[in-house]
Amino acid sequence: MSRKEKPITKIESSYVQQYDAYIERQKRKKKRLIRRLVLFSAVVVIVIGCLTTYHIQQRMLQEEKAQEYEQLQDKLATLEKEEKELKEEINLLKDEDYVLQIARTNYFFSKEGELIFKLPDDEHSY
Repeated sequence: MSRKEKPITKIESSYVQQYDAYIERQKRKKKRLIRRLVLFSAVVVIVIGCLTTYHIQQRMLQEEKAQEYEQLQDKLATLEKEEKELKEEINLLKDEDYVLQIARTNYFFSKEGELIFKLPDDEHSY
């Protein structure tokens, strides 16, 4: 029961030729459109990747700067405290009584007729 298939002949008219050309143009248009969309998508992905990388780097840099700022703030507070203490010491050293007191306690400076006894430290010798 096999039938021989008859080949179908194509009609050669100007309408069919125009239609075939139209179909071919549509296929080429679609192919170009797909290429443009793929290229545009690739460019968009690359740009988004670059922007994301840049954003992450900027956030890391900002975080480092914030940490450095905190450290410098702490150092500034320490230096200001030290400056205040040194200014107080300068003011105290201008006072003659304070200088004499330091000389007596640290350098065993004595007044006339005064005897200084050095007492041993709190260390016990058993």
